Amino acid sequence: MGKISPVSSKYIIHANIEIEGVVDRPDVIGAIFGQTEGLLGADLELRELQKSGRIGRIEVNTETRTGKTKGSIIIPSSLDKAETSIVGAALEIIQRIGPCNAKIEVMNIEDVRISKRSMVVERAKELLKKMMENTMPDSQELADEVTASVRVMEIVEYGKDRLPAGPAINESDEIIVVEGRADVLNLLKHGFKNAIAINGTSVPETIIELCSKKVVTVFVDGDRGGNLIIKELTQVADIDFVTKAPDGKEVEEITKKEIHKAIRSRISGEQAKLELSREPDRTAMEIVKRQPYQQQHQPQQQFQRPMQQRPYPAAPAIRRPQISPDEKNAFKKMLEDLIGTRGAEILDNKLAVLGKVPISEIHTALKSITNAHAVVFDGSIEREIVKAAEESNVKFLIGMDSKIRPNETRVTLLTVAEL
Repeated sequence: MGKISPVSSKYIIHANIEIEGVVDRPDVIGAIFGQTEGLLGADLELRELQKSGRIGRIEVNTETRTGKTKGSIIIPSSLDKAETSIVGAALEIIQRIGPCNAKIEVMNIEDVRISKRSMVVERAKELLKKMMENTMPDSQELADEVTASVRVMEIVEYGKDRLPAGPAINESDEIIVVEGRADVLNLLKHGFKNAIAINGTSVPETIIELCSKKVVTVFVDGDRGGNLIIKELTQVADIDFVTKAPDGKEVEEITKKEIHKAIRSRISGEQAKLELSREPDRTAMEIVKRQPYQQQHQPQQQFQRPMQQRPYPAAPAIRRPQISPDEKNAFKKMLEDLIGTRGAEILDNKLAVLGKVPISEIHTALKSITNAHAVVFDGSIEREIVKAAEESNVKFLIGMDSKIRPNETRVTLLTVAEL
């Protein structure tokens, strides 16, 4: 008997059979071949079609109950649609099987290719998903990767102690002191080129010399070892600011956002030293976290230096310009980008950058610019900068913190805490 591979069949005829009596499976198959013989012509003779492989093996499943037989017939076909339909219709002319009356009804003709197409579609989805997961990076990702690699290659050895440092350690007015080489690499990867590592627990002479010449921010890990380094540095060197990585994290593993947040939350070296001596069991990170609240609600701390200059008399009540959420977000982003640069950006009323200058040159730059609307800079808002802004009709001053009360000037003052 011929046989069709399930792979080569295109259609499958499904039929139900009901027989009023008890018959065997060979009786049903014999009736199918015998009663359709010569009915459809030589081209559609079932025996010949099966020999040539165009009709597959006929499967008959029967079940006998209470003297009656019921079952199903399955015939695979590689004929076309019309020929397969003719073969299916021919089955329904069979009315007797053996001595018993019978009825065959074709339920449906299944197109095998539809199920195959469904399988192909599902498999194609899986393959496409895998391909998208392993896809090549776009041009921006490639550019970022190359830029990060170049920044890592820029690390240098500084001073007689050959300490790992960023390439801008010499020309920068402000530096960041970290614990090890990996910390310098992470800061360099995120655009901070003014970092230098202690490379150990003892403070090298190179670090002490730099602390006497530049504005220094100590940036250590968020653990107890970081506290010890802060204590030692504040004892042997002139430290301006102190900050720490989030609790339980190291500087070498934190993200760019966490770096900016830590630097914005830095406290003065004098305050860190005083707080650590008063409460040795507290971590320095807790001191850093509490500092913004103290600065806002206790502006006159006992360890702060008294103001040398007489404050300006309070400015009369004036109508200050309103700041929109978009302007506030723009100021915040600009200020974050300036952290660690000791630089300033002068903006017009559309927030376009009119010029970039060091903080020390803000006064001179404002004299030469007639339409300055705002100044964003990496530093404290002090009396001299406020005076220069008032003379140039600047509406906004945005800095890290402020030593001037809002009611002492007609310029709107904004700090990190307010943004």
